Amino acid sequence: MKAKSYEIDMCSGSIFPKILAFSIPLMISSILQLLFNAADMVVVGRFAGSTALAAVGANASLINLLTNLFIGFSVGANVMVAQFYGARKEREMGETVHSSLVLSIVCGVILLVIGILAAPEILILMGTPQDVLSQAVLYIRIYFAGMPVILLYNFGSSILRAVGDTRRPLYYLLAAGVINIILNLIFVIGFEMGVAGVALATVISQCVSAALIMRCMMHMEGGCQVHLSKLSMKRDKVFQIMRIGFPAGLQGTVFSLSNVLIQSSVNSFGSVAMAGNTAASNIEGFIYMAMNSYHQTALSFTSQNFGAGNYKRIVKVLLECFVMVTVVGLSMGWASYWLGNQLLGIYSSDPQIIEVGMLRLSVICTTYCLCGIMEVLVGGLRGIGSAVLPMVVSLLGACGFRIIWIFTVFSQHRSLWVLYVSYPVSWTLTALVHTICFMIVFSAHKRRAREGMRMGEQRIKS
Repeated sequence: MKAKSYEIDMCSGSIFPKILAFSIPLMISSILQLLFNAADMVVVGRFAGSTALAAVGANASLINLLTNLFIGFSVGANVMVAQFYGARKEREMGETVHSSLVLSIVCGVILLVIGILAAPEILILMGTPQDVLSQAVLYIRIYFAGMPVILLYNFGSSILRAVGDTRRPLYYLLAAGVINIILNLIFVIGFEMGVAGVALATVISQCVSAALIMRCMMHMEGGCQVHLSKLSMKRDKVFQIMRIGFPAGLQGTVFSLSNVLIQSSVNSFGSVAMAGNTAASNIEGFIYMAMNSYHQTALSFTSQNFGAGNYKRIVKVLLECFVMVTVVGLSMGWASYWLGNQLLGIYSSDPQIIEVGMLRLSVICTTYCLCGIMEVLVGGLRGIGSAVLPMVVSLLGACGFRIIWIFTVFSQHRSLWVLYVSYPVSWTLTALVHTICFMIVFSAHKRRAREGMRMGEQRIKS
């Protein structure tokens, strides 16, 4: 089967079937990834104890904080490759692909050094309890040793998504995930390696997925085909990638900073609260990643159509993404809340941990569709080339609001419920502002396009 059969032309034909063809494999991939992560948590919680579970959970927000800036560059690669694909510019697309892959390795090495050297101090600043700290440090050091291959997989899968290929990343993720689970059982249960075993299994499985995606790209056709001899960083392409990717990464980093502050606030309630929060967060992750597939859909579809100049089609794409993300968010969110006791029981049998987890699910899962709507708007803005605006809005509307909430409302009314309420309020405010911004930016692009067409017609007539 030729590589072209995996690609999707997002600029013509019926939109809904193509959105489904793109988003369903992506959604399954995201859910599978979290299932594999959940397997890590279940194995640790069941066979290494609640302290080990808290240690792995304490690292989640810190890992996001350190990696989101660099993973944001993969968003820039996605947008640029999709725009060149829509405009049928294969040479520019090839240069972007090769520059992106080299950039991913460079960023991975930087993260490896930062994570190993700085993470322990950051965990201490986060107020990680002493009984959790040593295991948390061990986990994060092993995890960050594999950061170059983790970023290589992220950049490679972003490039494939840019041309509509979400199926092959799913196959590679499935293979790597099965390896991850098998290694978890061997390292944690068989060799009693605890958190070190979980981290090592993750790194090895990521090596497998990165190798598979590189092999795929080396055998592709067209502008996305990778030639080892062409791997280099073209200055103009790296600049374009970073122009879009840096604001996206910075937004993710500051989001993570607000989550680190929230995690620090959760830490102040003790290891039981940490474990319950960790378990509930893992359940919510399934909903978020399912909804995030429509953020990725909006990003890739709007990027291709923006490159092709199909402005009317962009509006139709976003409207269909809004409907789908709302349905997914409401159905999965409420189902997770109704089944919360049973789901949390998979992670721990401790009634106190389950109680804390149910509190978080009751606030966040029932309103999670608001987050999905916000993310679709962000994808649409980035897809039409607006990188700084969604970053600024998100920083002020979501992150800034949560930070202010922690130091004002939460400091006066210290409870986990008050802490969690900051999420749906911030999603609502940010989504409203993103809507206004998209309408303004999109109208400006359409106006410039019309003016360009008029000038072209005048030149032809003259």
